[in-house]
Amino acid sequence: MEEMVLIYTSLSLLVVAVAFKLIIHLQTRTRTPKHLPPSPPSLPILGHLHLAKKPLHRTFHSLSQKYGQIFSLRFGSRLVVIVSSPSAVQECFTKNDIVLANRPPSLVTKIVGYNHTTVAAAPYGDHWRNLRRISALEIFSTTRLNMFLGIRRDEIKRLLCKLGRNSSQDFTKVELKSMFLELTFNIIMRMVVGKRYYGYGEDVKDEEEARQFRAIIREIIANGGASNPQEFMPLMRWIDHGGLEKRLTRLAKRMDAFLQGLIDEKKGNEEGNTMIHHLLSLQKSQPEYYTDQIIKGLILVLLLAGMDTSAVILEWAMSNLLNHPNHNLGDPAAPLLVPHMSSDDYTVGGYNVPCNTMLLVNAWAIHRNPKVWDDATSFKPERFDCGDADSYKLMPFGLGRRACPGAGLAQRTLGLALGSLIQCFEWQRIGEEEVDMTEGNELTMPKAVALEAMCKACPIMNSLLSERVDYV
Repeated sequence: MEEMVLIYTSLSLLVVAVAFKLIIHLQTRTRTPKHLPPSPPSLPILGHLHLAKKPLHRTFHSLSQKYGQIFSLRFGSRLVVIVSSPSAVQECFTKNDIVLANRPPSLVTKIVGYNHTTVAAAPYGDHWRNLRRISALEIFSTTRLNMFLGIRRDEIKRLLCKLGRNSSQDFTKVELKSMFLELTFNIIMRMVVGKRYYGYGEDVKDEEEARQFRAIIREIIANGGASNPQEFMPLMRWIDHGGLEKRLTRLAKRMDAFLQGLIDEKKGNEEGNTMIHHLLSLQKSQPEYYTDQIIKGLILVLLLAGMDTSAVILEWAMSNLLNHPNHNLGDPAAPLLVPHMSSDDYTVGGYNVPCNTMLLVNAWAIHRNPKVWDDATSFKPERFDCGDADSYKLMPFGLGRRACPGAGLAQRTLGLALGSLIQCFEWQRIGEEEVDMTEGNELTMPKAVALEAMCKACPIMNSLLSERVDYV
């Protein structure tokens, strides 16, 4: 009898919760401006979450063919506007840049990102401006990036030596995805804390620790995204459907322990020129602001935003070069820009968009729009002979106040790495079939199949190999 009472009570609470949600949903719809961007038919409560099939950038592109380059969806109770035209993007990040300078809160930024306090997730305001200033002056300034040039050169030389060790006489099969991840991880960790985690030599630290940390990063990326139902449906979040919050809480504890360990190690050794050393010196003069949590948040964003994306870009670029050495344009690592959220009502393309609406920019669609680019999928470097591209047509690092502050680091690393790989090796596909270009479903759009290729060292590698035998 008691069991039946418990069941009926639970069902009653569920019905009340659903009814309350429907009332809120209907009230929201009545307050919505009349001239919203067009939208497909929606379902009660879910809205358009059933349409949010991965990969999202292709789904949104398909919907834009029917509903236009500015259209809207409802993810649960949250209104989302998707834009995929340069003119709309320009309007968003010029006239409405301040209005769109917020980020939508998410479970990942709350649980893993120290309650939305990192530079990537913090609301627009004084705290974010301080973090942005610190990033621009203390981490990503030209002076500091040039200071770490030796690290980038050294890690890329180590990669070249590793590739060239067995390919000096003939073509050798290599798996590049893991090598690129090791490269970017070592570069960032040497900048941050002065440690190498992969390779050979006395300066290499615990590779198992690095693998576990990379696994944490991959899981965080896999559990983030604009279409998680828990982000938009309070009932599912309340019951923790799928155990997402528990999983993120576990990941956050492991991530925090790793980052705190890096800081504690350097607190006991003040000699050094790493980012942590520099931030800890600022902590002495301004302890109320440069807390351990602020420092951990800065490192966290650098690792999450810089490691996987750079490795993915290198893998896509090499894949395209193997399939079409002279003609194909590579894929961006982030097909959808990091979401924005409006802090006030605004207009775009003549449509009215209310406050607290999420904005998604489909950069993937813009980069491949034949109305925007002549012969859109072909590689034509002469497009940019004028010295710079229209930022609203090409936006690999985002736009406006919340654009990626690490663009300078990424450009320096990717240009040197890719140029070195092309100059120092001959490359071939493993067989006659083209490299599989299927996209994965994660935020950074990795390749679904890890890249393998055949490489043979060019004569230029002989002197490098003789000098760096200790590296391989």
